[in-house]
Amino acid sequence: MSDIDPALSVTVRKAARALGRHGLVHAYGHCSARIDADRFLVTPSKPPGLTEPGEACQVVPVEGPLPDGILGEVRIHQRIYRTRPEVGGVVRFMSPQMMALAGLGRTPRARHGFGAYFSPAPPLWDDPQLVRDDDKAAGVVAALGTGRAVMMRGNGAVTAGETLQKAVGLAFYLEDACRVEIEALKAGLAETAPVLDAEEARLRATDAGMIFERLWDYLTAGDPE
Repeated sequence: MSDIDPALSVTVRKAARALGRHGLVHAYGHCSARIDADRFLVTPSKPPGLTEPGEACQVVPVEGPLPDGILGEVRIHQRIYRTRPEVGGVVRFMSPQMMALAGLGRTPRARHGFGAYFSPAPPLWDDPQLVRDDDKAAGVVAALGTGRAVMMRGNGAVTAGETLQKAVGLAFYLEDACRVEIEALKAGLAETAPVLDAEEARLRATDAGMIFERLWDYLTAGDPE
């Protein structure tokens, strides 16, 4: 791993701890960052929030079988990096509001600013089984398409961004979009409340104004690295 930028390892560890600190993962979940066209760096095979400062992350090839000791669902990351060359970071997470909505077989509509990033709504992979074989991973990534997120019925979600920092921010946004959708359902307004149209969502889903940089600073505040 001597050719890997140490700053990238720090970013992966900070992302793992931020996801745990903010309740986006618990015992399960993982995140990764692309090293180059052929490799990516993934969190240790343990609860992400328990990742230690300086702990070694794991190098995974974009092509070929997963190395020994790598969690089976990391093949989702692998296939995203293989088919989406613009993606630099992936998060697999199981946050509470998103898990509840996915368990209902629903995904959130674009009802507020955070939801705009997934307009008109993130796709649903309608299979509650763990994604531990290549065929299922291919199905999840096909459902994701060129989007920023895919939700899996009863089994969490995946976000993909140009950087890991952005993928973490998108996980935060998706959890909040699911919170708003559940509130609309509870109020009986899910079918009648306004949603952002395509142009409103396009304009609102911006990277300008250091949107993701500020969110990263918030999510990683107090991190030991």
